[in-house]
Amino acid sequence: MIVTVTLNAALDITYRTPALVPHTTHRVSDVAERPGGKGLNVARVLSALGHETVVTGFAGGRTGDVLRELLGNSGPGGSRGRPVDALVPISGSTRRTLAVVDEASGDTTQLNEPGPTVSPSEWSAFLGAYERLLTGADAVALCGSLPPGIHVGAYAELIRRARAAVVPVLLDTSGEPLRRGVAARPDLVKPNTDELARLTGSREPLRAAHDARRRGAHAVIASLGPDGILAVTPDGVWQATPPAPVKGNPTGAGDSAVAGLLSGLVERLPWPARLARAVALATATVLAPAAGEFDAEAYEELLPRVAVTEQPGP
Repeated sequence: MIVTVTLNAALDITYRTPALVPHTTHRVSDVAERPGGKGLNVARVLSALGHETVVTGFAGGRTGDVLRELLGNSGPGGSRGRPVDALVPISGSTRRTLAVVDEASGDTTQLNEPGPTVSPSEWSAFLGAYERLLTGADAVALCGSLPPGIHVGAYAELIRRARAAVVPVLLDTSGEPLRRGVAARPDLVKPNTDELARLTGSREPLRAAHDARRRGAHAVIASLGPDGILAVTPDGVWQATPPAPVKGNPTGAGDSAVAGLLSGLVERLPWPARLARAVALATATVLAPAAGEFDAEAYEELLPRVAVTEQPGP
């Protein structure tokens, strides 16, 4: 079982319009709603890959009700294609994110609400649920931003608890939560180049990734955008690159990469195979019409074409 934690879950709403022009009225050609937030996107991809997956975090208000209805609760044990809902209820309302896709250019404009304030008692209830889930977990993903009311060291605390339970943990966040989380020694971190630069002060990805490892991360997987990912691990350094640039909605692409890395970890795949899966899933997500989905046919076609090359050490 893989557990994904989304402390600031969202209802993702995707609008598609023929062209996005500021200061004008637009006719929307299509609307899609999906349970969102980084960890929920990760869980949906993991489930589609056939892994038993449980999502936890917070959900509340009318938006939270819609999110949970769309997510579906497959009950104990889960089912292929659908994660188990273990979200903790709160009094505040789950946030919404709005992606507007310009069909003419392929560009996406993203608007993200901040999220509800979580009370100390709600945080305590979550910690109890998290501890129970750790007892049956093969791996944990801690993903996304922190909602108001959650202390900045929350991910570091969750990493320490996972390590105490001997459960591998991946961290995908930014800013001070990333800095403190890295110091708690997660098994993997997956920053993009900007997040890595803010963490280490270096804009050279390879140097910054090595620095992040020295700060506590066991392995660092740096997202390079259309250039793929760079992995600095105890076993070596690799770069995985998609076969060609693609246009589409990038929302959720990084989350699909996380799903590829986690699935490869629990399946005990070698690093090059994990990285190829992560890049193929991320690219197939850009090609999908809605946030947090991936094009299964594109994924199968892309996977053998991802180039994984070993890089020199520091």
